This record gives sequence, C-alpha cells and structure tokens, in this order.
Amino acid sequence: MRLALGMIGGGEGAFIGAVHRMAARLDDRWTLAAGAFSGDAGRSRAFGQSLGLAEDRCYGDWQAMARAEGARPDRIDAVAIVTPNHLHHAPAQAFLEAGIAVICDKPLTTSLADALDLAGTVARTGTPLVLTHNYSGYAMVRQMRAMVAAGDLGAIRVVQAEYAQDWLAAPLPGNKQADWRGDPAKAGPGGALGDIATHAYHLATFVLGAAADQVSAETSRFVAGRVLDDDVQLRLRWAGGARGQLWASQVAVGAANGLRLRLYGERGGLEWSQEDPDILRFTPLGEPPRLLRRGGPGLSAAAQAATRIPAGHPEGYLEGFARIYADAADLVSAHRSGQSPPPTALDLPGVDAGVQGVQFIEAAVRSAAADGRWTSLGETGA
Repeated sequence: MRLALGMIGGGEGAFIGAVHRMAARLDDRWTLAAGAFSGDAGRSRAFGQSLGLAEDRCYGDWQAMARAEGARPDRIDAVAIVTPNHLHHAPAQAFLEAGIAVICDKPLTTSLADALDLAGTVARTGTPLVLTHNYSGYAMVRQMRAMVAAGDLGAIRVVQAEYAQDWLAAPLPGNKQADWRGDPAKAGPGGALGDIATHAYHLATFVLGAAADQVSAETSRFVAGRVLDDDVQLRLRWAGGARGQLWASQVAVGAANGLRLRLYGERGGLEWSQEDPDILRFTPLGEPPRLLRRGGPGLSAAAQAATRIPAGHPEGYLEGFARIYADAADLVSAHRSGQSPPPTALDLPGVDAGVQGVQFIEAAVRSAAADGRWTSLGETGA
C-alpha cells in the first residue's frame, strides 16, 4: 500500500521540489496527497491543483495544512519540507507534534538551538524525522560504509572530502536560488558551508560511522558584495585518530557537481566520486587497485539492497534520492504498525544527523572567525 505524502514548498519553478516528487514516485511507495507549495496562498492552491491534488488538500499555508491534516482520518503519513532553510524548524515542529512524520531538506535548521528543539520533539513524540542527505542513498556509498564497518581498511587514518561547483562563480542578480542562499536570514550562517559542505561532511561521517570532534576552518567570499561564504577549506579531527580535510566551493570554475570522498586506512584505501557513482576504487595495501561496480559481485547486503538494475545500466542522482524515500517509507510503515524497521531504514540520516550538521556549520563559522582556531563541534558558542 502506498503511503500519503504532503509537501511544503517546492512550487512552480522550484528545482528541488520536482526532485522530491520524482524521487518519491520512483519506487511506487508514496502518493502525493496534499501540499502548501508557495508563500502566496493563491499560487500555492493553483499549483497543487495543477498536480492533480484534491482542492480541499491544496492549502494556502503550512499552518492550515498542519491543522487540517492532523485532524483528518485519512491524513498524510509524512510531510516533505523543501523550503529555504529558515522555514524548516516551525513546520517540522508542527507536523511532528501532530504525529506526522517529517522528511526534511538539509540543513535541519539555521541554528543549533532549533535543531536541538526538534531533537527533543522527536524523542518525546517518537515521530520519525528523516533528513534528505540524498548522497547516502547511493549503493556504492553504502558499500563504503559496510567495508569500513567490517574493518576492510583497518583503522582509518586520512579522510579527504570535497564538493566543488561553479554556479556562483559570478554574481547572479535576480536568481531566486542564489538570492536566498546568500541571505543569512534565510540560509543561516553559512553559504557554501551550509549548502554543500554539509553534504560532504555528512558523507564522510556516514561512511565512517562517527561525527568529527573538532574543526579548523577558513571561509572566503570571493565574489564582491557577497555576505556569506562561497568557498570553505577545513581540517577535521576524529576521536579515533583519523584526520581529515574538506573543501567545498561554489566558485570553482569548470566544476559541475564534484562531490568526492577518499578514505585511507592502515590496510587499504577507498575512492568514490558522485559524478561516476557506480564505481568504487578499493586498493588493499600492497595489492593492485580493484574496481567494485554497483550491481556486480562481492558487494555488501546494504549495497545490494540499494541497487535496482543490473550493472552497466547507470543509476544516479534521482535513484540515490529515491533510495532515501524508499527507506523512509519502510521507517514510517514500521512506525505505524509498531514493528521494528528493516536495517536499511535504520541507516537513514535522521534528527541526530541533522543536529550534527548544524553543529558542524556553527563550529566552522566560529573557527573561521577566530582565524582557524581548532573548535569543538560540541561547543555551543556565544
């Protein structure tokens, strides 16, 4: 049986809203049933009707939607929040309180206080919250995680993560996506830091199975007039001894979507690139490199579960995103029935990953303001 999905944001012209709708449909686990798609009530209702939704479930704002859906006997099972960052906390809080699961874009909130508030609500209500760090849905990322957990690399020594883009290499006046991402009132305290460095950071911590302890950061604003960073360079320390570097840039001319992770342990190394996501390069110490292919032999159960089609038929961004939605469907279904979710659902980034992401942003901002001082991700700051 399909679950009923609602959506906040993601209206006409919004790239990420369309991505969420496609991803939710791909495995046939969700049906879009309700939404508040715009800050303009008329446009919100019109857009919902253009998607074929019932007129009484096309809402003018998320507040009306939370009240109405919470009271309906056929209410939605989950709501996807695909708004700018400053509009994550309040809707998520309202729907969690109504007992409706939340699927939220990252970062979870624009402040650690709000992130901790949502974590408290999840703990108190037991209502699931999933964060759409979609790159953790790729099969070969899950293969990396399984290999690290199995000890195939030995103790991890070096972590190299990067995410390079060029779409903000020049001013983009009037571009809605660029405008809100450059506004601290909407994006929060980080530009490239909050937008893409959080993806690279989560990718590293997801594969390692542990958040970093300390960060030393330098943030830059290369484009004149920009308020938030467009390039960040960081060093990271893990309690287990691993040391890392993370570079994220939106002014790297010639880079498209260069998300990449490299891990080096005492017995081997792994390399993965989002632009060639079906291939994982594994080099055991003293042996020739091996190329592991999605859908091929010798992969972990987690990687096999995240694979839809045979090797050689590429899977990419939408399929990785859809994996998050399929796992979220398993999680929400298990919650509704009072059963334990399958292991793949337990790997989903949730509210804890959301808190860790905001801790990472705030610690990096404090470190950069102190000329790269090593800063604990557990510090609350001033």
